[in-house]
Amino acid sequence: MDTTKIGFLSFGHWRDVPGSKVRSGRESLVQAIDLAVAAEEAGVDGAYFRVHHFAPQQAAPFPLLSAIAAKTSRIEIGTGVIDMRYENPLYMAEEAAATDLISGGRLQLGVSRGSPETALAGYQQFGYVPDASDENGGDMARAHTSVFRRAIAGEPMANANPQMTGSVGSLPISPLSDSLGDRIWWGAGTRATAEWTAEQGMNLMSSTLLTEDTGVPFDELQAEQIERFRRVWAESGWERTPRVSVSRSIIPIIDDESRHYFGVRAQVEGQDQVGHLDGGLARFGRSYIGSPEDLVAELAADQAVRAADTVLVTVPNQLGVDFNARLLAAVKDVFTEVDAAPVPA
Repeated sequence: MDTTKIGFLSFGHWRDVPGSKVRSGRESLVQAIDLAVAAEEAGVDGAYFRVHHFAPQQAAPFPLLSAIAAKTSRIEIGTGVIDMRYENPLYMAEEAAATDLISGGRLQLGVSRGSPETALAGYQQFGYVPDASDENGGDMARAHTSVFRRAIAGEPMANANPQMTGSVGSLPISPLSDSLGDRIWWGAGTRATAEWTAEQGMNLMSSTLLTEDTGVPFDELQAEQIERFRRVWAESGWERTPRVSVSRSIIPIIDDESRHYFGVRAQVEGQDQVGHLDGGLARFGRSYIGSPEDLVAELAADQAVRAADTVLVTVPNQLGVDFNARLLAAVKDVFTEVDAAPVPA
């Protein structure tokens, strides 16, 4: 198996409650930067952030990612995911291009329709109201994404003002980052959406839940999603090799602190769960909590982990930078052994 890229995925929570080491928005942002720096030093490959609006979490990713880019040199920076129902595509294209240029081409931008939000149809308060037939804004999110991708590709987006330019014609956004279009990922929650993602020429980002259930274990269903994505990608004739990420909750029990916080959970979160989301069945992947030795065996048997090239590890960011830096270093060591393990028959 090729070497798996390991990134962390932070939801950026903050709460001023006992036990939290992240009590304010400022602490969440500053600690996110510090964790990315520590992760790079530990050899971790990516720093990714979930974007949520109207909640005590990260809502404006580009200032954060730019700050991380300015303080690091190697680690990928990304999102998992930006809810495109909320986005002005052209403004986002300018922000993304500027961030990518600051980073030297390290931006990996996960986008999608998004997940259920704290606010009811909060995107309407941002000024984006879908067509009456588009109940959840999915078509609007895809339309915003299409405009965004055309803009970052350098297509003309506005007519030139002859009084200012001395000529007629049309203008692209500025600045542009030439290769950013190859580093857009779509967050797909179903097998059909993964096939659509391949048709569009975007990388695949799959999380710890799928909004469908066929009765098979989560990793098998997700592995099928990945297989369908790659098959349709090949059929679509794209020349480059796509990337595929999955996210997992992975907690190596390596010291008294990790045992204190997660030792009991290891006994109750070791299996998939099936529930309801957005009015339908959804299958949620298990958490991986245990000794590093046990995690190597369990992750080596996870079919989707073995099929993906990138694993995003969700981190309990409210436990602070030091705890999560140790966690990520341990996860990196686990995957060194997972990559060397034979693929189960």
